[in-house]
Amino acid sequence: MSAIQAKFWAKSLILSSVVAGAMMMSGCGKKEAETVTLNIGFQKYGLLPVIKARGSLESALEKQHVKVKWVEFTAGPQLLEGLNVGSVSLGEVGEAPPIFAQAANANLVYVANQPAMPTAEALIVQKDSPIQSIKDLKGKRVVLNKGSNVHYLLLKLLEANNLKLDDIQVVYLPPADARAAFEKGAVDAWVIWDPFFAAAEQQIGARVIANGENLVKNYQFYLADRKFAEQNPEVVKAVINELNVAADWMTKNQDEAAKILEKPTGLDASILKTSIGRMNLGVQPISNQVATQQQYVADAFYNQKLIPNKINIQAAILAK
Repeated sequence: MSAIQAKFWAKSLILSSVVAGAMMMSGCGKKEAETVTLNIGFQKYGLLPVIKARGSLESALEKQHVKVKWVEFTAGPQLLEGLNVGSVSLGEVGEAPPIFAQAANANLVYVANQPAMPTAEALIVQKDSPIQSIKDLKGKRVVLNKGSNVHYLLLKLLEANNLKLDDIQVVYLPPADARAAFEKGAVDAWVIWDPFFAAAEQQIGARVIANGENLVKNYQFYLADRKFAEQNPEVVKAVINELNVAADWMTKNQDEAAKILEKPTGLDASILKTSIGRMNLGVQPISNQVATQQQYVADAFYNQKLIPNKINIQAAILAK
C-alpha cells in the first residue's frame, strides 16, 4: 500500500469512528426513560381503594414513567409480609403491623401517616348488656384481634381504670369470628375498629362503652420497602401528594366515597359513611411526635411479650 493510500484509509477510519459515535449518542438521546413499576398493597377499606377506583394515581405518576400495580391483602400483617418479600413496594396499615414487622427485621420505612383517628375504634357491648363501664369488665370475656391497634386500646382502657389484663378473660379472634362470638353471647365485649365497628352499631345495635378518645391516637401509616423509597424519592413524594389530593376529594365527597367502598367491603353505604366520618383524612410526613407515640405502642407490646425484643421506631423513619 502506498503512502497516499495509507493516508486515505486512515482518514476514512477516523471519519467512520466519528459517524458511529454520533449515531450512538443520537440513539441514547432518543431512548425512552426506563419505566418503574410501583406495586401498591391495599386492603378493602381506606383511602387506597378509593384512589384505585378513581384511577387518579396512575395519571399522576405517568409523567414520571411509573406504572402502578395494585395488590390486595386481607389484613395489615399479610400486606407487610408482602412488602418484606418484595411483592409490593408501598402500602397502608394501622399502628400494630409495622411494629411486628420491624421486630421481625423487615426492611421497611415509615414514609407518611394520616392524622389521629381515636374515635374510629372502640370497646362495645350488646345493646342489652348490663356492662356500663370499663370497671364492669372485671372477670368478663373480651374479644379482640391479637396484636392489632385495638389491642393497645384495650391496654390503655384497662390502665385508665386501674385494671390489668389478668382482671379480664381475653379471647383472641379475627374480626369475622369475633363478631360471630359477640352476636351469640359467647363473649361479653368486643374491641374493634371501623368499618366493623360502625357495622356492629348499625346492624345489631351494639353500644359503645368507650372509644379511643384521650387515650390513643390510632394512626394509619404508609410504609415502603426501604430500598425502593431511597432509590425513588420523587415517586414517593408524588404518591404522598396524590394521597392528599384524594383525601381532600374524599372529605368533600363522602357519599360518593362510601358508594365506591360498598363493593369491596360488602357493607351498606350508610355504614361506610359513618366510618368515613370518623376518619381524619390528610397525609403528612412522620413527625417526631408521631414517632414517639408509635414507640409507646411498641414498648407496650414488648412489655406484654407480644414482640420478642424492644425496637427503635426512629430507626425505621424515612430520612428527610
